[in-house]
Amino acid sequence: MGADASKDRDNGRSETRMERADRRWQEVIQEIRVVQTGVQILLGFLLTVVFTPHFQGLEQTDKTIYIVTVVLGSLATGALIGPVALHRIVAGRQIKPRAVIWAARLTLTGIVLLLATLTSALLLVLRVATGDDSYVPWIVAGVLAWYLLCWFVLPLWVRTRYTSGE
Repeated sequence: MGADASKDRDNGRSETRMERADRRWQEVIQEIRVVQTGVQILLGFLLTVVFTPHFQGLEQTDKTIYIVTVVLGSLATGALIGPVALHRIVAGRQIKPRAVIWAARLTLTGIVLLLATLTSALLLVLRVATGDDSYVPWIVAGVLAWYLLCWFVLPLWVRTRYTSGE
């Protein structure tokens, strides 16, 4: 019996290496569907801002924050579309377990870039909306802390707390 035909234990499941890769691939694709749409909509809105009359009146600092935000959004979009291109290019090559690992890495990279994009966009919007730099960084830092708690701290705590040592 080959390595792919033998049954392995993964989270209490009895599945082959290839079955596990198929399942994990579907999980990654579902995760990407959730974040990719939001990132693309956010980037679409960001790309239109530069064409508004109000943009020309922004301070240079705000224009710089805008440029950084658009670049971060573009990078996030690229990372989140990357797994689809990866799958298409390597499909049928019998390397799905490796492709799943790379797709997961690209997805996590995309989520980190989305975090940076949202934080940067919030900073820009609050600076322009309030015209007050004294408390805006504190609000942005609070929201960033919330994102970090929800997206990384809680999942890592759950992972550590509830993963069995078997």
